[in-house]
Amino acid sequence: MNAIPTLRLQDARRSDGTLDPDFLERLRVAAHQIGFFHLTDYGAGPGQVQELVDVTARFFALPPEARIALDNRTSPHFRGYTRLGHEITAGRPDAREQLDFGPELPAVAAADWDTPYRLLQGPNQWPDELLPELRPTVQAWTDLLTVVGTELTHALAACLGLPEQHFDEAFGDQPHWFGKLIRYVGQETDGPAAQGVGPHADWGFLTLLLQDSVGGLQARPPREQEWIDVAPVEGALVVNVGEMLEVATHGYLVATVHRVLPCRPSDTRQSIGFFFSPRLEAKLHPVPLTPELAAHAPGVTQAAENPLLPTFGDNALKGWIRSHPEVAARHHPGLAAPARSFT
Repeated sequence: MNAIPTLRLQDARRSDGTLDPDFLERLRVAAHQIGFFHLTDYGAGPGQVQELVDVTARFFALPPEARIALDNRTSPHFRGYTRLGHEITAGRPDAREQLDFGPELPAVAAADWDTPYRLLQGPNQWPDELLPELRPTVQAWTDLLTVVGTELTHALAACLGLPEQHFDEAFGDQPHWFGKLIRYVGQETDGPAAQGVGPHADWGFLTLLLQDSVGGLQARPPREQEWIDVAPVEGALVVNVGEMLEVATHGYLVATVHRVLPCRPSDTRQSIGFFFSPRLEAKLHPVPLTPELAAHAPGVTQAAENPLLPTFGDNALKGWIRSHPEVAARHHPGLAAPARSFT
């Protein structure tokens, strides 16, 4: 049996438009006890998922030199193609290659930064000449998941006993989501220390992941010692809580540690991640919890190597620098030192 519960987003609201209490209770239990759930019936159009999957596969089938032309090391905004083994998680390289992208916005000149995290705003890199259909297909997907993410934030607020619009101000009209087209590659040289992605928690608000049928994603729920499989469910998104939501709820909702196992040699695995996050300058202040919920809110899980910061932009910048040290060292050497304080 799959230990990760499945929720249907179309069940979130009753016919009168109000949020359904049964859906809210199931959402609350999943986000509190496990931090992960599958989400189906979330509004994808006919053929939309398959079109996205297919164009992502065509991107990774481009010649290596075409992908390298989008090298993320040329982007001061951490956008573009990351070569196999050049993202770092838990201090070790991941066995994946990927294309990172975010809201398509002009860069902010360094002279105009009021804070270093402004460097995270900027243009994307797309293979428009070789694969012109990639950009509009991905943009249609991120438009859809922005709607899905917004609806989930409303439901999460309501399941905590808050007005459903409680988190709206933090997101405003310009949330700082980002996305990844990812391919994991198994190699003959992989040893026992190989990782698809090492153990980590996501530093945004919510993660919405479309995974293929290969499997390999695992989570370690709070207060548990064993890893559990987040087995693929056809057509479903995997949703998990991020660190900013853990901060906002005193740890009642938990950013569960998860990992991706390496593929077998010569095998591949494909996934598409969407990380729904608030405005860069947003501060997620702790929410008022009812006494019943507060009794089960243990506080925020803090690690010396990964302090959780209340301003989303600071938390995001810390995460990008840790994950992509080559980009940081090339474009932002003053921010690359791991001991830098973001206050």
